[in-house]
Amino acid sequence: MFRANVIKWTAIASLVVFLFTGSLTMTGDKALAADCSNGYVALTYDDGPNPNNTVTLLNALQQNGLRATFFNLGQNAQNNPSLVNQQKSAGMWIGNHSWSHPHLTQLSTSQMSSEVTNTQTTLQSITGTAPKLFRPPYGETNATLKSIEAQNGLTEVLWNVDSQDWNGATTAQIVNAVGTMQNGDVILMHDQYQTTVQAIPQIAQNLKNRGLCSGMISTSTGRAVAPDGGGTTPTPTPTPTTTPNPGTSTKIEAENMSKSGQYTSNISSPFSGVALYANNDLVKYTQNFTTGTHNFSLRGASNNSNMARVDLKIGGVTKGIFYFGGSSPAVYTLNNVSHGTGNQEIQLVVTADNGTWDAYLDYLEIQ
Repeated sequence: MFRANVIKWTAIASLVVFLFTGSLTMTGDKALAADCSNGYVALTYDDGPNPNNTVTLLNALQQNGLRATFFNLGQNAQNNPSLVNQQKSAGMWIGNHSWSHPHLTQLSTSQMSSEVTNTQTTLQSITGTAPKLFRPPYGETNATLKSIEAQNGLTEVLWNVDSQDWNGATTAQIVNAVGTMQNGDVILMHDQYQTTVQAIPQIAQNLKNRGLCSGMISTSTGRAVAPDGGGTTPTPTPTPTTTPNPGTSTKIEAENMSKSGQYTSNISSPFSGVALYANNDLVKYTQNFTTGTHNFSLRGASNNSNMARVDLKIGGVTKGIFYFGGSSPAVYTLNNVSHGTGNQEIQLVVTADNGTWDAYLDYLEIQ
């Protein structure tokens, strides 16, 4: 009888909390029960806090056992500090999204700096903690902005899945976008659309069905990891990709390769791939060669009309150079490349960057 009364009064107390605060705290049992065997994804919401939407969004996330990262605008945070604290109290992570959502790369260095630092100061004064993540408005970035981010202790975070909620996507389309996410992926959403909020129950069910959980964003990789900051789900030693038989080909997506360097991130435009921003940034993976000569085709682009140079290294030795001739995606091919056999590490390395040239990689095909 005593246990029954405890359960009864606990339920009543929870209902009272909900009626008076409009929110429920996610229980530890629900989090512990989640099956995260296939890894973590990052749900992100830009442009808040929004007095007409944030509380509803937070309630939907909590009621469905989800956590997310909110990239807040400084001016919105200044006008709605209580909403920022509600984000924090609800167990969400808070990032910097500039002060007023301008096209930062079109501003002067001092204007860029003000947009970032003023937001950083405001969010820290509200929450007591300085954000560690920064998302540039429109995903537009350059070396100057990256330098400002570094000065403020910020990791730049873009996305590799776009919900298109900003472009009128329906609830079903938003749910379908989440359905494409894999371990480590980051999705772009916004704190202002009813369709985005309505998608949350289906998003939660979708992730549960696929053994995925909502996670935080790593400050070292910009990808989703377990909420405690540990890595993604344990990754087994990769099985080397085996080269094809004559007359066939092997294609490896850049986003499935390991990234290394000062500034790298996954991108969704001009294609789904990887951006390498600075000299010696690279992607790599292990390839098993049964023969010693192949053709290598790399699809990619530069961020402008200048040429971006990407070296092909096999087993630590430069075997050829891809010169990306402009911003339109194209396939560049190196024919009859000689190399060792057996397991060889393939690296695609940016080696010509004047501070503003970025290389975008889509895939490498070996024939």
